[in-house]
Amino acid sequence: MTALGGGTGLSSVLRALKRERTDVTAIVTVADDGGSSGRLRRELGVLPPGDIRNCLVALADDESLMGRLFQHRFADGDLSGHSFGNLFLAALTEVTGSFDQAVEESSRVLKVNGRVVPSTLQQVRLWAERADGERVCGETLIAAGVGPCRRVWLDPEPAAHPDAVRAVEQADLVLLGPGSLFTSVLPHLAVADLAAAVRGARGIRAYVCNVMTQPGETDGLDAAAHLERVLEAVPGGVDVALVHDGPLDPAAVARYAAQGQDPVRVDRAAIEALGVRVVAADLAESDQVVRHAPARLTAALVPLAREAARSRAAGDPVPPAVPR
Repeated sequence: MTALGGGTGLSSVLRALKRERTDVTAIVTVADDGGSSGRLRRELGVLPPGDIRNCLVALADDESLMGRLFQHRFADGDLSGHSFGNLFLAALTEVTGSFDQAVEESSRVLKVNGRVVPSTLQQVRLWAERADGERVCGETLIAAGVGPCRRVWLDPEPAAHPDAVRAVEQADLVLLGPGSLFTSVLPHLAVADLAAAVRGARGIRAYVCNVMTQPGETDGLDAAAHLERVLEAVPGGVDVALVHDGPLDPAAVARYAAQGQDPVRVDRAAIEALGVRVVAADLAESDQVVRHAPARLTAALVPLAREAARSRAAGDPVPPAVPR
């Protein structure tokens, strides 16, 4: 299985997938420009390490002291706000002369069960165009804006990491998300070689739609509109859309609504009209936080991956695993 994403959504599902003994490659976007990652990017010129770090730790040995150490965040002094793992990756990049090598060495230190690969090794800036035509540069400013986005692109146009392309080409299941649509998922598809690999992938290509809209990114967009943005980036590049179908805590929904977030509406017929099958299940946490429950999402993903693997082993075209 190869998963493309970023932020907390990808790392949380990786933690659950690891327990299923699934062979996972995580492809991580490198457009982050906020927090500790943004500071290190500006001050040292390294690629932003935060999302990479979270995915490495998610796939690491659960009992690893190094895993806990990588997530330790300094609270005081000049290092305030930095996590140890970010500093470790930045230092190892300087020592080895390669961010790619720093990730590989960190994987060995953490005894990672799987692989973590940046989508590109080039420094890039993420641009977005909002529905009203406004153009914004930088992941932080995109998420802090008002109104939905229409498209994103990277400047300069980067070359894909060759290992990322190979991982997509060889995967039984290619997972787009979970994560912020315009700042975690679509930045991958703005890398031309990676988008081409997704378009030509032999495995099942599944898009995981968010449970809630996100201010400054997907305000007012339903699940079909989310999917349309993905298909604009990779025409015909999604076979299955996984959407939440189940109860949400009313108090939590009200609290999110006060912050400009609403449950993503699902029109099954509209999604199927785009040529994409719908897998609907109760995928959300059952508490005060409205987000994907990693174990529930994994329970929906694993059958897809297993069916795709059996079909490929038999030499058959890979069909969707869950009947309509």
